[in-house]
Amino acid sequence: MRQSRLRYLAWLAVIWTFGLVMLGSFVRLSDAGLGCPDWPGCYGHLTVPQAAHEIAHAAATFGTTVEPDKGWKEMIHRYVAGGLVLMVVVLTAALYRQRQRFDLPTPLVFAPLLLVVLQALLGMWTVTLKLMPAVVTAHLLGGMTMLALLSAIALRGTLPRLYVDHANRTLAWVALAAVLCQLILGGLVSSNYAGLACDGFPACRGSFAPPDGLMDMLRVDRQLGLTSDGMPLPISHLAAIHWLHRLGALVVTLTTLWLALRLWFAHRATALLLLAALCVQVGLGIANVLLSLPLPLAVLHNGGAAFLLFCLTSVLARSRAQRTVHVYARTHHAFTGR
Repeated sequence: MRQSRLRYLAWLAVIWTFGLVMLGSFVRLSDAGLGCPDWPGCYGHLTVPQAAHEIAHAAATFGTTVEPDKGWKEMIHRYVAGGLVLMVVVLTAALYRQRQRFDLPTPLVFAPLLLVVLQALLGMWTVTLKLMPAVVTAHLLGGMTMLALLSAIALRGTLPRLYVDHANRTLAWVALAAVLCQLILGGLVSSNYAGLACDGFPACRGSFAPPDGLMDMLRVDRQLGLTSDGMPLPISHLAAIHWLHRLGALVVTLTTLWLALRLWFAHRATALLLLAALCVQVGLGIANVLLSLPLPLAVLHNGGAAFLLFCLTSVLARSRAQRTVHVYARTHHAFTGR
C-alpha cells in the first residue's frame, strides 16, 4: 500500500473510531444496550426481527419483550464495530511493512489489533452479564483507548514533531492519566445511570461532602442497580459516584490547564486546542447537570471526552525531547563539515 493511502487509512480509522465511540454512548444512554439479548446476532438473526411472526417467535424463545427500535440501535453499533475490525486488520498488516517510515514501534503497530479482540469479548460480556457496570465501563475505556492508539499512529505518521522539554512531557503524561481515570469514573456514572443523582451545581444534593456508599460503588463485582450485598442501590450511592466524577473533573481541569499554560509560548496552537477542548468539555458537563441530562448533550459530553483525549495524545505522540547542540559540536561541524 502506498504511503499516502496508508495515511488516509490511518486517519479514516481515527474518524471511524470517534464515530463509534459516539454511537456507543448513544446506544448506552438511550437504554438500548440490551436491545438484542444475545451476541453477536439479534434474537438469533443477523438483523432485528421485524415481521409480527418473527417478533412473536423471538419473544417466546428469549422470554423477553422485543423492541425493534432498540434492537436496531444495538445492531447498527455492532455493524460499525465490525467495519472497524476489518479496518484495523488491514491497517496493521500495512503498517507492519512500513513501520520504519512511520517511525512506529512494533508494539504500537499491533496494539490496536489486540485491543479489537478484547473489545469483542467485552462487547459480548456486556450483553451476557446484563450490563454489569464494571464490564460496560471497561468496554467504554477500551473504545477510548482504541481511539488514542489509532490517533497516535496517525499523528506520528503525518504531522510535524513537537520539541517539548522533559518536564512538560511528564506533565502531559500526568494529564493523560487523569483523563483516563476520569473516563473510568464517567463510565461508572453512565453505566449506573447516575447522571442525575447529584442535583444542583457545584454542590451535590446541597453538600460538598462525599455521599455515603462511595466504596460500594467502586466494587467491580456489583450487578446493575444493586449493591455488593445484592440490595437495591439507594440514591446516596448513585450520588457518591457522581460526586467522585465531579472531583475527577476538577483534577483534569487543573492538570490540563497547567499543561496548556506551560505550552503557551513554545506551542501556542497546541495550547489553544487543549484549552478549547477543556472548556467545551467542562461546559458540556455543567450543562448536562443544569438541563437534566438531555440525550444530545449527554452524547456530546462523551464526544468531548474523546476529543480531549485526542488532544493530549497529540502532544505525547508528536513530542520529542528538546534538542541541545553543544558549542563543541557546532565548531567541529564548521571545521570538518561532518
